[in-house]
Amino acid sequence: MRVAMVAYEVYPFAKVGGLADVVGSLPKVIEKQGVKVTVFMPFHKIVSKNCEKLGLEIKEVARAISLPNLQTKEKFDLYKSTVPATNVSVYFISNDYYFSADNVYEGPDLAEQSIFFSNAAIEAMKYLSETFDIVHAHDWQTGLVPVYLKTLYRTDPFFNRTATVFTIHNLGYQGVFNPGYMKFAGLPAYLFNIDGLEFYGQINFLKGGILFSDIVTTVSPTYAQEIQTEQFGEKLDGVLRLRAEDLYGILNGIDYSEYNPATDKRIYVNYDIDHIEKKKMNKSELQKELNLQVRDDVPLIGMINRLVDQKGLDLIEKIVDYMMMFDIQFVVLGTGDKKYEEFFKNIEKKYPQKISSNMKFDVDLAQKIYAASDMFLMPSRYEPCGLGQMYSLRYGTVPIVRYTGGLADSVKEYDPKTRDGNGFGFREYDTAHLLETVAKAVYFYKKEKDHWGKVVKNAMKTDVSWDRSAKQYLKIYQEALRKKQF
Repeated sequence: MRVAMVAYEVYPFAKVGGLADVVGSLPKVIEKQGVKVTVFMPFHKIVSKNCEKLGLEIKEVARAISLPNLQTKEKFDLYKSTVPATNVSVYFISNDYYFSADNVYEGPDLAEQSIFFSNAAIEAMKYLSETFDIVHAHDWQTGLVPVYLKTLYRTDPFFNRTATVFTIHNLGYQGVFNPGYMKFAGLPAYLFNIDGLEFYGQINFLKGGILFSDIVTTVSPTYAQEIQTEQFGEKLDGVLRLRAEDLYGILNGIDYSEYNPATDKRIYVNYDIDHIEKKKMNKSELQKELNLQVRDDVPLIGMINRLVDQKGLDLIEKIVDYMMMFDIQFVVLGTGDKKYEEFFKNIEKKYPQKISSNMKFDVDLAQKIYAASDMFLMPSRYEPCGLGQMYSLRYGTVPIVRYTGGLADSVKEYDPKTRDGNGFGFREYDTAHLLETVAKAVYFYKKEKDHWGKVVKNAMKTDVSWDRSAKQYLKIYQEALRKKQF
C-alpha cells in the first residue's frame, strides 16, 4: 500500500502545534507495517534552517511546475528530503510569494496559500508519476485536496484507484472565506451550495474535506462523538452526523524514541520505572533553575499550553488564589493571548515563592517540566486529543485533567480500592470541580505515599505509543479503499 500524507506542518521540518508531531511520527510507524508513506508539505522559510540544524539534505526535484486549474501565473518548485531515521520521503512545495513568511501560518493570503498548496500537492504527485492508494489530508489547510480529487481530477486515470482520508485535528479551525475564492481555486460554481462548500454565505475548506473524503477521522474516540453534538460541533455537527458512518476517532500517540525519560538528553537526570527515585533529582534541579524553594515535600504542578480560552485558563484565573492556599508550587510555560500572559506574569509577582511563569516557547524547558513535575494540569474546555497528558504519563507525571476529548480517552481516574488508574480528573467545566480535583491530587501526594507511588507507576506503564494507533489507521485505509471500489 502507498500513502501520500498532505499537511501544512511536519516535525522536524516545521512545527507550530501538535499537527506537526502527528504527521512527523505517524508515517514512521506505518512504514514499519509495510506501507510506503510519502509526505507533501509547503517549503516554509523555517524548513531550510531546521534541515541545516539537523544536517538533513534537501534536493531539488523540479522547477516551475504550472497549476493550470488555478487563476494564477504562480508556479511551484519541488524539493525533497527524508524524515530522519526512516525511508519516508518528504516533498516540499516551494513558492516565494506564498511560503516565505517567518511564521508557518502567516502570509499574503491564507485562503490562496491553502488553495495553492492543495492543488500543488496533487500536481506534484502527478509530476512524480507516483500512484497512491490513499491520499491522507490533514486539517482545513488541505480540506480542498479531497474536493479536487472528487471533482476536477475525478476522471483523471492517474487517481482512478486513489481513496481519500481526511483528519480533523481541531474543529475550531475551519478555514472560512469569501466565496470569491471559488474562482481562484478553479472549482465549479455548483459546489457553492449547502450540500457542498457553502457555509453561512461563505466557503468552508474544512467542510469540503469532511464531505468529499471517503473516510473522515479525528484524533480521539470521545472527540469523534462530541463533535456530532451542538455543544462541540462548531456549526458543523449536522454535516458530521451526516458522515457518522464514515467518521472514526483514533487517539494520537507520541514518539517513544523522542520522548523517553531513560534516554532524553534534554532533562537533568535520566530515569525509568525501575529507577523512579531519580525523578526527584529532576525536580530539585528545576526548582533551582526557576528560583523556587528546593522542597521535595511540596508537589510541583506543571502546565505547558497555548495560553488561550480553550485550555481552561479562565478557570485557573478564578481559582489561582485558592490554589495558592495549598502547599504547592506551580510552573507555567507557554505563549498566547496577551491577557493570559499578563495574568501569569502578575501572579508570579504576587506569589514569587510558589509560581514560575515562563511566557515563551522553549522545547528544552518543556522536557524538564515534564520530567520534574509531580503533576500536570490540563483543565481544557475541549481537547480533541491533547499530547501534554501523554508526555506527562510517559515521564511519570500524574495528569490532572478535565475529562473531555482525548483527555477522557487517555486518563483514567485513580481508584485506591483497585489501585487502578493513572491520573485525576473532573467532568463539569467549573471552578469548584477543578479546585476539588487539585486538592484530591495534593492530598494523595502528601498523605497517601503508597497510593501516590502506585499512580505514578501506572502512569508510566500506560501505552501512549503510536503502535496501537498505526494499526487502526491501517484498517481505516483498507476501509477507504473498499468504499472507493463500490
